[in-house]
Amino acid sequence: MEILLLGNETLKEKAHPVKRFTVETVKIAEEMIDLMHAGKGVGLAGPQVGLMERIFVTHVDGDTPRVFINPSILETSEKTVSYEEGCLSIPGVYAEVTRPEKIKVQAWNERGKAFTIEADGILARVMLHEYDHLEGTLFIDRLSEPARSRVLAKYEKKKRVS
Repeated sequence: MEILLLGNETLKEKAHPVKRFTVETVKIAEEMIDLMHAGKGVGLAGPQVGLMERIFVTHVDGDTPRVFINPSILETSEKTVSYEEGCLSIPGVYAEVTRPEKIKVQAWNERGKAFTIEADGILARVMLHEYDHLEGTLFIDRLSEPARSRVLAKYEKKKRVS
C-alpha cells in the first residue's frame, strides 16, 4: 500500500460503499493507520491508496486512531472556521480552507459496528477533509483559483527540487 500523489486520476474518482466487513477489512484499516503514521499525517482515505471504497482513518492529538467506513455526514454547523490544511497526496504544501466548525457523522468501524460521533476542532476538520477524498475532492478544490494556482506552483517547485 502506498500513497497516491496529485496527478493520479484515482484521486478524482468517487469511492464505492464497502459491502462486507471481513478480516481483510480489519487488515486494510490497520495498514492505512500505519501508513498514515509513517507519513506523519492525521488522516488517510481509501482513494489515496488506490482503494476505491468508502473508508478513511484519523488520528489527531489527544484521540485514539479511528476508522470510518461508509460515513454519512448527518449535520454540519452554520458557523465556519478557516485553518491551514495539507494532504499526504500533495506533500509539503498547505493552504487555508474554510469548513464547518462542528459536524455529526455516522459510520461503521472496521468490525462492522455502527457509531455516531459529534466533533469540532481539528477532528471535525480532518473528518471533513477525508470525507472529501471519498467524493473525489481534494482540499485544493476548495480554494479560490488564485490560491489554488499558488499552491500548485509551490507543489511543482517542491517536486522539481526533490
